[in-house]
Amino acid sequence: MSDPLLPELLRLAQEAARRAGALLRDGRPADLAVAATKSSPIDVVTEMDIAAEKLITDVISGHRPDDGFLGEEGASSEGSSGIRWVIDPLDGTVNYLYGLPTWSVSIAAERDGERIVGVVAAPMRGETYHAVLGGGAWATGAWEGERRLAVRPAPPLDQALVSTGFNYVAEVKAHQAEVARRLIPLLRDIRRGGSAAVDLCDVAAGRLDGYYERGLNAWDFAAGDLIAREAGALTGGRPGERPSRDLTVAGTPGVFEPLQHLLEDFGAWHD
Repeated sequence: MSDPLLPELLRLAQEAARRAGALLRDGRPADLAVAATKSSPIDVVTEMDIAAEKLITDVISGHRPDDGFLGEEGASSEGSSGIRWVIDPLDGTVNYLYGLPTWSVSIAAERDGERIVGVVAAPMRGETYHAVLGGGAWATGAWEGERRLAVRPAPPLDQALVSTGFNYVAEVKAHQAEVARRLIPLLRDIRRGGSAAVDLCDVAAGRLDGYYERGLNAWDFAAGDLIAREAGALTGGRPGERPSRDLTVAGTPGVFEPLQHLLEDFGAWHD
């Protein structure tokens, strides 16, 4: 890392993600699934989401008061330093609600619009993933030290394991299900993990060959996209485009392009 700013931003993102992950893990009520279904202006999950985002922005702004923010729960400021933090304090809300382990804290730093640092903490999996631009992608786990991440050698598409996600709007979900129905016979299988950030890190770690989803926001994929690319994955949106709400696609070389073109042919970017 020849740029002295990168280690500083990485350490700050790791600290903020660690603390927010601990807050969410330790603060989750045992009866959350019951409590969160009761009618209230702000349910328990939303309260935890907001608290985690505030913790992250407080940690970062305490060290770098001139940086900007873009967060899922409303953190938005331009800043004056050229650095903007893109934050999803709780990616995989439904998993968190039900006590499933696949949820994460996602934090990315951009400099003048270019993503340069990404951290995804998955506390219930005991793993944290990170990358800096040009420095590779890495993971640390509760049972092992730091290891460098690399995508799997690309299989033929019909042997590829691919993950996706579904929208909460019934009509959109129905179309996404039809796209998945058409894809499944052409792949080894499809998974639905429930956290875009973790799915992208699983591509980076060689646990998936590909991932796609429609309707993601910048905070959903900012950190995971950088981690996947630094591990050797290709990422994009519709052919020739960057990841966006229309479509986000990631995959090993050899899987990415045919998957992307199938998704285009099947209209995966339609609502």
